[in-house]
Amino acid sequence: MAWPTSDPLAPPSSAPIADAAMARYADGDAAAFALVYDELAPRLRYFLRRRCSDAERAEDVLQSTFLAMHRARGRFEPGSPVLPWCFAIARRLAIDDARRASRRPEAPEAEAASGDPRPDAAADLQARRLAADLAVELTALPVTQREAFELVRIDGFTLEEAAMAVGASIASMKARSHRAQETLRARLWRLIDA
Repeated sequence: MAWPTSDPLAPPSSAPIADAAMARYADGDAAAFALVYDELAPRLRYFLRRRCSDAERAEDVLQSTFLAMHRARGRFEPGSPVLPWCFAIARRLAIDDARRASRRPEAPEAEAASGDPRPDAAADLQARRLAADLAVELTALPVTQREAFELVRIDGFTLEEAAMAVGASIASMKARSHRAQETLRARLWRLIDA
């Protein structure tokens, strides 16, 4: 199934338009940047929203990613896939942002009580709890397994693209993704049975 590039939730399995546009941009064609941005920004934004503390932080890291790509465009090798390269930059910047955020004091979050009288409110609450439990279980995975799972299973990268994005071998990426999937499956069944 081919995903439309305008869909921000679409897995970025390949980006031939972005590859060609980035090669042109690296070669000095400034107009090609618009194609690179249009092709990659929705995918990077979705990727970063899962890794940053809020949408505003994700947007800042997105802009920093494109700035870093701009500065490094002369080192981009034409013919190379742009997707793993830009996601590696975004990943590194998101990690740096998370480190900076962990050193800032946290603001207390306001909690809202739900008095929703709708008949499906219980089902909504259960779904939210399961989603929250899944998020907790995902963050409990070792970082390498979580990254592999997110890149391959959520972002739709091929194993080769994911391996290039994190600087690992394809076999290692396959093993990490599989271990994460099996761990999550076991933990989710435990939560459902409880």
